[in-house]
Amino acid sequence: MKRLSFIVLLFVLVTACGHKDKGFMPERLLTEQEMIDVMTDVQIIEADINFQKNQERERDPYDTTAVVAKDYVKITRSYYQQMFEHYGINDSIFTQNMRYYTERPEVLERIMDSVLQRLTKEQSISSAQQQSNH
Repeated sequence: MKRLSFIVLLFVLVTACGHKDKGFMPERLLTEQEMIDVMTDVQIIEADINFQKNQERERDPYDTTAVVAKDYVKITRSYYQQMFEHYGINDSIFTQNMRYYTERPEVLERIMDSVLQRLTKEQSISSAQQQSNH
């Protein structure tokens, strides 16, 4: 998963440095709405993996091997593979679309704003449901 985070960061840095290749087109261009859906799931996957890692650390904060013992690389790959299958894409198409949208920062900003709004709304709904169950 660090690979994916690195890829996203790399694209942002390349864009920030003024490199713009507006002619690049992915082999399959995802619409803005599809990117919102995919990026929302990416954020949920990343949050879940981090939650699992923190749970491992809390079980035994003095055991530095606890987090390493569980193979988070395989777990992360599995999550992403399921997500890619759900959307009918693969990691190459995802990476190409990240490149395409990163080279269009105004569009990427809209996408990420929508992702944040959706996650905030989902969190509010989840919190309200938890409170009503107690």
